[in-house]
Amino acid sequence: MAAKKAAESVPKALAEEVRRWGAMKRNGVSLRYMMEFGARPTPMNLLLSAQFLHKELSARIARRAIELESLPLGLSGKPAVLKVRDWYLDSFRDLRSFPKIKDPHDELSFTQLIKMIKLRHNNVVPAMALGVQQLKRDMNRKLVPKELEEIHQFLDRFYMSRIGIRMLIGQHVALHDPDPEPGCVGQINTKLSPMQVARTASDDARSICFREYGSAPEVDIYGDPNFTFPYVPSHLHLMLFELVKNSLRAVQERFMDSDKDAPPVRIIVADGIEDVTIKEPMLTFICLDSETHKNPSPKMMGWMGKEREQFVDKTSSMLHVCCEFLGLGVSCFLLLFSSSECQHERSGHDFKIDSNMEIRKLWSSSYCMDLSAHS
Repeated sequence: MAAKKAAESVPKALAEEVRRWGAMKRNGVSLRYMMEFGARPTPMNLLLSAQFLHKELSARIARRAIELESLPLGLSGKPAVLKVRDWYLDSFRDLRSFPKIKDPHDELSFTQLIKMIKLRHNNVVPAMALGVQQLKRDMNRKLVPKELEEIHQFLDRFYMSRIGIRMLIGQHVALHDPDPEPGCVGQINTKLSPMQVARTASDDARSICFREYGSAPEVDIYGDPNFTFPYVPSHLHLMLFELVKNSLRAVQERFMDSDKDAPPVRIIVADGIEDVTIKEPMLTFICLDSETHKNPSPKMMGWMGKEREQFVDKTSSMLHVCCEFLGLGVSCFLLLFSSSECQHERSGHDFKIDSNMEIRKLWSSSYCMDLSAHS
C-alpha cells in the first residue's frame, strides 16, 4: 500500500519515461578501458564520454528509481526512502531535459550538471540507513534473516550501482583537471602503492581508536614498499580503513581489562602474477584472486605461516563478497573472520538491522570496482 501511494505521487508522464529508460540495457565499462580512454582526454574524447554518460546515467538512475518504489515490507513508503527516490527522480529529470550534446560547450555544461547530480546524492547512504531504521521501528517486532533477504539483496545492488554511477561521473569530471597528479588517469592511480594506502588508512583508523578508547593497538605492515598496481586510491583507502578500524576495536575491547598488552594488528601485502593480496591475520582478508583463498601461493603460505591451517579451516564460515575487476581478468573476494579471542557483533554472519548495517554493506560490497552493466 505504501509503495502504491509512493508511486501515485509521481507524475504519470515522468513515471512512464522512467520505466522506459529503466528497461534499457546498461553498458559495462571496464577499469582497463577507462584507463586507456582517459589517457588522452582530448576535446573529442571528452565529448564522446559526455554523450555516452548522457544516456548511460539516465538508464542507471531510472533503474534505481524503479527499485526504490517496489521494496518489500513497506520500506518504499518510509520518509527517508521517499526522499532518496525523489533525488533519483530529480536527477533523471535533469538528465533527460538536458539537450543533445553536440560540441565542447555542451560538454562543459553537461559536466557541471553531473557534478551537481553527484553532490545531490552525497547523503544517500545515511538516508537509506535512516529508512531502514524507520522500518524497524514501525514494524515493532524482531526481524529475522528470511524476512530481510529481499532488502539485503536490494541494498547490495543499490550500493553497488551507486558506486558505479559515482565512479563514472567522477572519472569524467576528473579528466578535466588541467594538472593531474603524476601517474593518475582521472580518479585512477596507475601506480598505486597498497603499502602507502595501508599506512595512511591505519593511521586514520588508529586516530579514531585513540579518540574512542584513549589508546590503540599498533599496526604492523609487511610487504614490498616498491610494489604498485592500478586502482582508485579513495576506494582502497576506505576498504582498508573500515577493516583496520574493526580490527582495532576487536583487539582493544578484548584486551581492555587484561593484564596483557594488546597485540599489534598485522597487515600483509603480497603481490602475485595476477593478484594482489592484503591480509590482516587477526580479523580480515582481501584477495584479488578467486582461487587464492583455496590454494594460497608459496609466497602467501610464507606470509601466513602457522595461521594457514586456521585460515583454510575458516573459509567455509567466512562472509564473502565478490566483485569483478572487469577487463583486468581477476576477481576481488573480501573475506572476513574473527579469531576466537576477538569476536564481536560486527563479525561473521550478522543479519541484524542496526544503525551500522548499511555502512557495513557499503564497505563490504560496494567499494570494489564494479561498473558492470547490471549496475
